[in-house]
Amino acid sequence: MKKIFLSALTILFLLTGLHVQAQKDKSMRPSPPVTASQKLGETTVAITYSQPSVKGRTIGDDLEPIPGKVWRAGANEATVFETDKDILVEGKNLPKGKYGFFILVKEATWTIIFNKTWDQWGAFKYKETDDVLRVPLTAGKAAAFAEKLIYKISDAGIITVLWGNNEVTFAVK
Repeated sequence: MKKIFLSALTILFLLTGLHVQAQKDKSMRPSPPVTASQKLGETTVAITYSQPSVKGRTIGDDLEPIPGKVWRAGANEATVFETDKDILVEGKNLPKGKYGFFILVKEATWTIIFNKTWDQWGAFKYKETDDVLRVPLTAGKAAAFAEKLIYKISDAGIITVLWGNNEVTFAVK
């Protein structure tokens, strides 16, 4: 009886340890972490986000972004936009640093938001007073459906956000 109890206890500890390890490994999440990074001259721009999938849901209804609500522009933790030098985003100054990157959708206008609070879960602690820069953009229809959220940064500094049938682009210099 003692051997059975010790064996069961050992198995329980092993399973608990594997579960805890899986929680630490973010690549095992349903929305795994991804980084888009590009060297633009002497400047490096990086966007780190968790990549959700549409999975048959409807964007804007049961899947973010929900019109009128600030979206973390990804899943899990807030999306992080980082630049190692001062840049211009659509001609507006953004000092070098690390920012929470959020999006606010109102009809065809997608406002991209750079917020000084980058280390947070989702947009639950988002405060508009912490915004460093807001840039309104016009969203368009993507050439192809993007099942997973994708950020692309071209050599020319054009950043493209693809999500479902939506596409929004902006320039950084």
